[in-house]
Amino acid sequence: MLSSHLLARSRYEQAAIAVLPGSLAASRAVAAEIAALIRQRHAEKRPVVLGLATGSTPVSLYAELVRLHREEGLSFANVTTFNLDEYYPLSPEHAQSYRSFMRRHLFDHVDLDPARTHLPSGTVTKHDVDAHCAAYEAAIRAAGGIDFQILGIGRTGHIGFNEPGSPRHSLTRLVTLDPLTRRDAAGDFGGIDSTPRHALTMGVRSILDARRVVLMAWGQHKAEIVRTAIEGEVNAHVSASFLQEHPAALYVLDPAAAGALTRNRTPWLIGALEDQGLAWDERMTRRAILWLSQLKAKPILKLTDDDYNEAGLQDLLRTHGSAYEANLVGFYQMQHTITGWPGGRNPAKSKPGDAPVRPLRAASAPVFPKRVLIFSPHPDDDVISMGGTLCRLVEQGHEVHIAYGVSGASAVSDDVVGNQLAFVRASGLADPTRIAHLDSLTAGLHAGAGLPHSAELTDWKGLIRRHEAIAAARVCGVNESCLHFLNLPFYHAAPRSRAYSADDVTLMSTLLAEVQPHLIYAAGDLDDPHGTHRLCLHVLRDALAAAAQAPWLAAAELWLYRGAWADWPLDEIDLAVPLSPHEVLRRRRAIFRHETQKDQALFLGEDRREFWQRTEDRSRRLAQAYNALGLAEYEAIEAFKRYAPADLLKSGAF
Repeated sequence: MLSSHLLARSRYEQAAIAVLPGSLAASRAVAAEIAALIRQRHAEKRPVVLGLATGSTPVSLYAELVRLHREEGLSFANVTTFNLDEYYPLSPEHAQSYRSFMRRHLFDHVDLDPARTHLPSGTVTKHDVDAHCAAYEAAIRAAGGIDFQILGIGRTGHIGFNEPGSPRHSLTRLVTLDPLTRRDAAGDFGGIDSTPRHALTMGVRSILDARRVVLMAWGQHKAEIVRTAIEGEVNAHVSASFLQEHPAALYVLDPAAAGALTRNRTPWLIGALEDQGLAWDERMTRRAILWLSQLKAKPILKLTDDDYNEAGLQDLLRTHGSAYEANLVGFYQMQHTITGWPGGRNPAKSKPGDAPVRPLRAASAPVFPKRVLIFSPHPDDDVISMGGTLCRLVEQGHEVHIAYGVSGASAVSDDVVGNQLAFVRASGLADPTRIAHLDSLTAGLHAGAGLPHSAELTDWKGLIRRHEAIAAARVCGVNESCLHFLNLPFYHAAPRSRAYSADDVTLMSTLLAEVQPHLIYAAGDLDDPHGTHRLCLHVLRDALAAAAQAPWLAAAELWLYRGAWADWPLDEIDLAVPLSPHEVLRRRRAIFRHETQKDQALFLGEDRREFWQRTEDRSRRLAQAYNALGLAEYEAIEAFKRYAPADLLKSGAF
């Protein structure tokens, strides 16, 4: 149950929190509490009222409730539900309506009376909106109020659709969605232009009136807003912060979502590490020294005893004896992450006095050339995130393979397909029958209605992305025979319904067995707005688990990269590959080969700049951060975090 995972509240935290090993374990714990409440009320012959949320966060919770119903006889016959919100205007039959979502994930799989399920109506006329919202509030009161309210948290800090500025006393109403919220939802609706601008939502007061409130958050991309909601002041800009005022509210987090809390990011500010069950190990020492260097705006080797003492790092100073000794530890740790040979040097070309290839494990360093497998969730993540390193690995003689997880078809606009089909038509390469078929497909586009949704068009969009990836790989020197297009099946489902299966894992396992890589590079960038990166990493994780006894895996190294959506914190970087100005330009050329994602990419996320601009800014900013620590000055740096395959399997971060 959740009570066994409650953490003693630190002086920075203004709300109760429970951290579980992962989102699945957390969902099961929340489901167990809900099930206990339902069974208790059933025994008392009393109804129970649940407040329900939508989005990707509660999907695993609903799956567990369905399992409890099917396998353990949990009955929903005495349950009444009220959902938080609904897009407006949107019919309940629309695939992206929250009514459809609830039917897919819960309503159609349990013995819940449809007459006792309530959602705001996305079809009510504007004239009747206010009356409809008042009636929704009245229905909640008539049911006896909400006993257990489930929440997620949006990246603006919203609960329900209570966007920044929502007051404490707000009730169910029509709201205008924040641009960031709409961009996050754009993948569900096929682009920002098709995403609703308004929604009906229960208000902050409506939510706080519930007797029990549980907010769930998973993943690193929620960490900063979770910290703000839990440790910041109560304010209308972050509506989730109002939960601090609720006597029975609980934040249920996985380790990644809790990662930005003071207890995890800078635990020395809370108190002595040993009192928290922590120690000044290598990683914690580096984190503290880098934090102090940035706090004081000084290179590491210029930090003084007074700097350590004033920042509350007396224990670290005592551990090392002096600022001088501590500084050397932090400096050398960062210096040793830097290498120009990400795959190791060719022993035949090594000379006395060559710099060591520091970050590689001793077991794999002597092997040359190495088989390198780079996993790219979408067809452009490889060159966006590690294009310079990719080119370096090829140039230094390693056998480089690239595996593309999904087709990326959903990020190709109708206009692009229309232009391609117009070229085929005008080229004369197609026979008259085929031309007539093309004309029928593109008729809607010319009329301004867009292209029809069909498997054929999706395949064409995927084919466009495939050939862009081939062209980009050619810039990096990778032969087409070393490119692997997995086309993982999970991508074919609607975005919020995507879940990987054994079929996805089998495809990944087959490729791993075929290549038997010495080095694996994979996307650890979990902030992408479509969730594809996270699912691809889960597929890789399970495929590695299936290969646990394979001889090649014992010597394999796993490196995670991040790219367009987020950076690795400095203290988590284990491998830093410096790039020259020429290599930065070559990476840009490779990114430019993904023409459909330049100028008009559908899912840019919060940052509206093009991917190549973000990549160059990120890698230059990282180089500047290294230089500010007192290390050498480089044009750009690409960074990676090391994971032993076994560590990935037990990590709660993914």
